[in-house]
Amino acid sequence: MTPIRQSRSRGAALALATCALLVTGTVLTGCAEEDPNEGTNGVGRLPAAKIQSKTRAAAGSAGAVRVHGSVVSGGRTYALDMRLKDDGGDGSVTTKGTTFKLLRVGEELFVKADADFWSHGGGQGEGEADAAAASKLGGKFVKVPQGDPSYKKFSGFTDKALLLDGLLTLHGTLATDGHGEQAGVRTIRITGDKGSGGTLEVSLEGKPYPLRLVRAGGAGTLTFSAWGEDFALREPEKNETVDYGKQLPAS
Repeated sequence: MTPIRQSRSRGAALALATCALLVTGTVLTGCAEEDPNEGTNGVGRLPAAKIQSKTRAAAGSAGAVRVHGSVVSGGRTYALDMRLKDDGGDGSVTTKGTTFKLLRVGEELFVKADADFWSHGGGQGEGEADAAAASKLGGKFVKVPQGDPSYKKFSGFTDKALLLDGLLTLHGTLATDGHGEQAGVRTIRITGDKGSGGTLEVSLEGKPYPLRLVRAGGAGTLTFSAWGEDFALREPEKNETVDYGKQLPAS
């Protein structure tokens, strides 16, 4: 969590000190603490369940987003840096020290990685056959057939609606847990089961977009940015692409 900026904290402390010194006659005039929701979009005043509902709706209606951070799934950690919108996505995924690029335009999905990536899984043959296949695929955008077992797995990283729906859920009893700041934007924090079910930072400025998520059970931390900022998606040129066939080598 990014702490509240010191200037704001010092300003609040000075205001409280000034209030404490104001005296009318013999009666000390009290001053209320600064309202952290003053001048915000108002979601900080709502119950946690309502905040979660509004932030999911805001995320779902946004045309685009960048997702950056780590996800732990099936005992494996994936580092993501993806830009997503309704008709596809573009970015990279790193796992076990290997990075591969993903690009989806509509239903067309492409994977780009070095030769080592393609040779790790054993491929459809052994020895020289594997090396030949890896050499052919390395450094190229490889078109993933929709019938290939890896299509669903890879495309999940490029599917905005699917990815956000799976991520933006806190588990257990929801509660608000104070205010903070993320990348210079004021936030309200909501938690599931006091943090064990996940923690979500929600923007108090503009639309209530999710800005940072700590997943339940240590299953990764993600930041969300560039909400609604469109970006270009295009299929790679033919000379950059390899169409391997009906099924890719295992990797």
